Amino acid sequence: MTTVHSVEIERLSFGWPGMTTPLLDIGQLRLETGGSLFLRGPSGSGKSTLLNLISGVQGGYSGSISICGERLETLSSHRRDQLRADRIGLIFQQFNLLPWLSPVENVALACRFSRRRREQAQARGGSVQQEAERLLRELGLDEVLKHRRKTSALSIGQQQRVAAARALIGSPELIIADEPTSALDTEHRDRFIDLLMEEASANGAALLFVSHDPSLAGHFHHTLELGAVAADTKEAIPC
Repeated sequence: MTTVHSVEIERLSFGWPGMTTPLLDIGQLRLETGGSLFLRGPSGSGKSTLLNLISGVQGGYSGSISICGERLETLSSHRRDQLRADRIGLIFQQFNLLPWLSPVENVALACRFSRRRREQAQARGGSVQQEAERLLRELGLDEVLKHRRKTSALSIGQQQRVAAARALIGSPELIIADEPTSALDTEHRDRFIDLLMEEASANGAALLFVSHDPSLAGHFHHTLELGAVAADTKEAIPC
């Protein structure tokens, strides 16, 4: 059986103007559908740049990046934007929630930019709102729904879970989480990762999780370490 990959990278090289050596030099990287990859490295090692390349925000690289079978370098800017909206759920370090929207409205927002995710949310939950509420309950936010709390009144941990639900709604094939646990203590951090992985697995999504904390690596199928000291680890992620 052929393995289906959410992310495939071949001979990727990227550097900013004026750099004498590439910031990123990855021979091969594959993340299978349903798999999880922990990406770590010190500040300046290229973690955020790699995320921007994978999500189609940054160009100017050599080599090939394929997301769900589509090679980014062959797509127009519009098509890359649509691929990102349809296939990738993003969890940002600062969550990027809109405080004037309710938690449910924040989660549903992802479906406004993607007909595909909207239809998949409706098929699974009956409506986008019902699916948003289901995800929030699954992520332990029953009280937030019951008391109709405003997004601006939520704790950091609660905002984090709203951001995770927004990334998960509509069953995107790839979830990218950029340092989402940096503000949490160890107990809440580990519980959040477990919940995120459970929901990603239930949706059949691959998970790419970025952190500078090496102690988190045990939660994931594969690990990729960026930086000169770990050059050998950048050659391949086993399928």
